[in-house]
Amino acid sequence: MLSTVIPVAGLGTRSLPASKVIPKEMLPVFDRPIIQYIVEESIQSGASNIIFVTSKGKTAIEDHFDISFELEHLLERTKKTDLYKGIHALSREISIQSVRQKEQLGLGHAVLMAKNLIHTGPFGVLLGDDMIDSNPAGLKQLTNTYDLVKKNQAADIGVVMLSEVPDSEVSKYGICEIKSGTDFQITRCVEKPQPHETKSRFAILGRYLLPLDTFEILESQSRGALGEIQLTDALNALAKQGRLFGCVLKGQRFDAGDRLGFLKANIHYYLKSPMAQDVKNFLKEILK
Repeated sequence: MLSTVIPVAGLGTRSLPASKVIPKEMLPVFDRPIIQYIVEESIQSGASNIIFVTSKGKTAIEDHFDISFELEHLLERTKKTDLYKGIHALSREISIQSVRQKEQLGLGHAVLMAKNLIHTGPFGVLLGDDMIDSNPAGLKQLTNTYDLVKKNQAADIGVVMLSEVPDSEVSKYGICEIKSGTDFQITRCVEKPQPHETKSRFAILGRYLLPLDTFEILESQSRGALGEIQLTDALNALAKQGRLFGCVLKGQRFDAGDRLGFLKANIHYYLKSPMAQDVKNFLKEILK
């Protein structure tokens, strides 16, 4: 059974003041909160065990995926069939577990919080504000790559989602350097380098498929200046062992934790909805 870890403990400072009380992951994109898209991607990729790494004030996320008998009864009684089916199915398709990250000590630390809840690998890590619209689903693209590459690998491997970025964006991401002549075998991961510090422009997006011993690597690695445990350092350790591979995203990605990314995500999903023509008409009107 594939498990996915979804870190949602962050304070959402990029989304303030909207996220002061409401978790940023619960902000709506079209007709559902951001976090539901992430969970649905997990389901579409074959994962049914979802682990939220949470913090104080994030209980709304867990509540959203709980069973609501009163609401389901109301929707069924008022014959709102489509809404009933969607809410009824989502609450029952997955197993939700939560663990608290009491201190914000980096993404690697957040992933490490899930150690005692995962017993088989590989496991997925999906960032709670990183939205991907693709077919197959983003995490499924990683599992497909894993299955393909693992045939020729004795040791277990990790796979990360990549996308090429322009020079101006390099310093915003972890960057992966690729071994030439290979199926995107990664040789080095660099956290937010300047453009002149690496020739690669392959940035890591918020999707990871990691071997179980990633937890051991995270526990043993040195902490940064602020006491943080960086996931990029663990990825780099896997890369040095020849056990990390990249998968270039085929689809669209939105950083919904960023104001502009959030707007783009909303426009994108509205234009895929039955309201698409009304939205197009509205955009034409305001852009005159």
